[in-house]
Amino acid sequence: MGWARRHLITLYQQATSSKIGLFLVAMIPLAWLTLFFAVPLLEILGVSLGSSRRGVPPFIPAWGLSDEGLFFAPNSDSYALLLRHSSDYLVPLYNSTRLAFGSMLICLVLAFPIALWAARARGAVRLSLLVMVLLPFWTSSLLRVYAVMGLLNPTGYVNQFLLFLGLIDTPLDLMRMDISVYFGIVICYLPLMVLPLYAVLVRIDESLYEAATDLGATRTTTFMTITLPMARAGIVAGCLLVFIPAMGEFMIPELLGGPEQLMMGKVLWAEFFRSRDWPVAAALAVLLLLVLSIPILWLRHAERRMKET
Repeated sequence: MGWARRHLITLYQQATSSKIGLFLVAMIPLAWLTLFFAVPLLEILGVSLGSSRRGVPPFIPAWGLSDEGLFFAPNSDSYALLLRHSSDYLVPLYNSTRLAFGSMLICLVLAFPIALWAARARGAVRLSLLVMVLLPFWTSSLLRVYAVMGLLNPTGYVNQFLLFLGLIDTPLDLMRMDISVYFGIVICYLPLMVLPLYAVLVRIDESLYEAATDLGATRTTTFMTITLPMARAGIVAGCLLVFIPAMGEFMIPELLGGPEQLMMGKVLWAEFFRSRDWPVAAALAVLLLLVLSIPILWLRHAERRMKET
């Protein structure tokens, strides 16, 4: 394994030693992103600009090849329909933003001490903590959601434990509420917050903490002046990794939430599979992507300004 690794490093250094080799190496990830990101995104955009019909597929594409050759006939009716009925989609969008943002903050509060503990631990303790963080990823997210249902339902362990302690007289209805959706998203997405934070915190030079201690800084001062500023990149990455997929989450609010927790993922599913109005569903997906691009661009701009200062 060591020989193979050294051989690959040597090949990479030889490939990047010239401009042509560097270009070829850079083209590999660019081709991957183009094939699996840009092309599907272009396809969704084409569906959103198409026209609905009864048939298979249930839409007329906006561009493509026909017997007469290449055609280009975009149609903005789907976007016009969304604007006319925007009030029907504002509530799911608000719910998605509210639940995703709240879950992101909860994950950040819970993940930071875990990542900091793992970063400062040594040997077997660090390895054990990382395994515990990654262990949920070894099981299906559906199983984790069903485990949450087993914890929160009226006959679940949470209610049974509270009844045992005498804190409640009757089981609490914890399902079909915001708390159950928060619980499910945090259970599924917490590792996505821990790992970027750990990757940043583990690289902090311990001599900085020693110098701060020698200068009389308290733990709170050290955390606010050293740990937190140097963890900004991990915080931004973790927040994006949790917030973006949580905005389009379908399974968790469907199984744990109720009508008041209707999110954009369920709306997209209903438009695709129940109404079979693919252009409208694709237009919703495009608009959701545009909404998600706003915090991404803002965070990148804020991070760039922090680096300049």
